[in-house]
Amino acid sequence: MSEGTTVEPAELRLEAFRGELIGYCYRMLGSVFEAEDAVQDTMIRAWRGLDRFEGRAALRSWLYRIATNVCLTMLGSAQRRARPMDLGPAGTARSAPGEPLPEDVWVSPIPDALVAAGDPAEVAVGRESIRLAFVAALQHLPPRQRAVLILRDVLSWSAAEAAELLDTSVASVNSALQRARAALADADLGGDTLRPMDAAQSELLERYVTAFQEYDMDALASLLHEDVTLNMPPLPLWLRGHADIRDWMLGTGSGCRGSRLVPTVANGMPAFGQYRPTGPWALVVLDISEGRIREITNFLDVERLFPLFGLPMRFEGRTALRWNDRGQAGEGA
Repeated sequence: MSEGTTVEPAELRLEAFRGELIGYCYRMLGSVFEAEDAVQDTMIRAWRGLDRFEGRAALRSWLYRIATNVCLTMLGSAQRRARPMDLGPAGTARSAPGEPLPEDVWVSPIPDALVAAGDPAEVAVGRESIRLAFVAALQHLPPRQRAVLILRDVLSWSAAEAAELLDTSVASVNSALQRARAALADADLGGDTLRPMDAAQSELLERYVTAFQEYDMDALASLLHEDVTLNMPPLPLWLRGHADIRDWMLGTGSGCRGSRLVPTVANGMPAFGQYRPTGPWALVVLDISEGRIREITNFLDVERLFPLFGLPMRFEGRTALRWNDRGQAGEGA
């Protein structure tokens, strides 16, 4: 070793890949909590054999191989995660919410900060590929097809690299990719292409916050697509159409009157911590298309999700919207 040469500590060599591995495992598993567990398992396994790797490229491929095997094992005994829209027909304004279903039924949200770091172009691709509709669609694919599509179309690995990682042939990878793309071709993968916050989107969100906090459901309905959907995991009920959503919010959902919203970002999309007068209620994620809101997802598991997103468990007076040009939320006054 030449004088002045330093050896990067093993922990830092592994930790440099944690963010991208969480993003990969999240797309594979549909749960941020399972993704974190899978990456931690990957790190432990890698630590035990780290001394056999010296090159960064080899280390990255090896970590992805371990992470893939961990995910495939986890998926072998798990049911497919879904969204309420996958499980049954839409309800109406008069429908009961239904009994909450277990956490392992649902696709969960993920903070952008866990996965969206690095080159701005890579961040943009990464945010598109963690939007809720895309991650939910991935869960319909067989696990190995899912891995191939993520490696090839999201992470831009070559067919040869993917084949080596999966211990299969290039022909097999290409075939799996073709089938996976065909399976996703008819899926509704979300609204507009995610882009830096512009004046029009900022104005739309300001109007949404004002309408919701004033509980002006007519004003709020005017911001929604005619076929907008509302879903509320872990409750199985979901609604379609601004008329049913308006009427439901004025009826069964009227406990939301008087709520306050705090901005954040989830799955590359604008999101809010919602606080009812009685306390924290939901992480609200919005999908926007053509200047209107096309989907509202209210994740009700605030005990786990609010700390993950850095949201306090009681409202602290932050209501104004501030996003920077990377789509990150900041505090308002």
